[in-house]
Amino acid sequence: MSLPLDTSQGMADASGYLQHHLQELTERQHVSESNINSALAALTAQLQQLTQLVANLPLSLPAIPNTPLPPIPSPPVSLSPTLPMRRTYPKLSCPPDFNGEYHNSHAFLNSCSLYIRLALEQFHDKQERILWALTFFKGGCAAKWSKNVFHQEADTGVFPIQTWGEFEQQFWLHFFPANAEADTINSLEGTSYHQGNRMVDDYLDSFQALVSDADYMDLQTLVVKFRRGLRLGIQNQIATMPYGQPADTDPNMWYKAA
Repeated sequence: MSLPLDTSQGMADASGYLQHHLQELTERQHVSESNINSALAALTAQLQQLTQLVANLPLSLPAIPNTPLPPIPSPPVSLSPTLPMRRTYPKLSCPPDFNGEYHNSHAFLNSCSLYIRLALEQFHDKQERILWALTFFKGGCAAKWSKNVFHQEADTGVFPIQTWGEFEQQFWLHFFPANAEADTINSLEGTSYHQGNRMVDDYLDSFQALVSDADYMDLQTLVVKFRRGLRLGIQNQIATMPYGQPADTDPNMWYKAA
């Protein structure tokens, strides 16, 4: 059976196209194989060069001398001076205002002296202590006396009181009556100082203040005065104590026993 002419021609064209395409693929394969062979040849050459370099390396490295390193100097230690610890002081109360009344004189002067003794570092000099005490002279004859002191300074150019001892002498002279000691002694000779209905603690406080003002120093006299002022029941209890009875020359033991 014979094919039509146009069919035969189409098959011939298709066969030619396939042969041409096959030829192109074959050529490309040859080119790819050539490129691969060239790359392999280059890698082989590089590998041979590396092998030759490794073969030329020395078998062992030269020994490093075991020389000890020089010691590292320690930094100098700076000894900073020890700072002194700051001392803490008790909290102090200032003296009460003073108006010159006699019954407050002892308490005021004692309060000033105690404050100065405990806070001495607060005062730069002796005169500053006196000026500080004068700041509490308010009202009454105390304020008048303080005013007069500053008037004397204005007239003479010199502050009239130079030391704390002089201040105490002037204070006693102006704010304690001249017969204060005599009045105190008279009180101790009478019965006004006796305990009465007061507690023993209150009686003891007033008694000790009286004997201090009277300047009593004889121990036996102190015991006699104190015992006489106690209520009779307390006197008898102390006098009949089975043990620990205080001696007639030991006022402190009498105070404690009472």
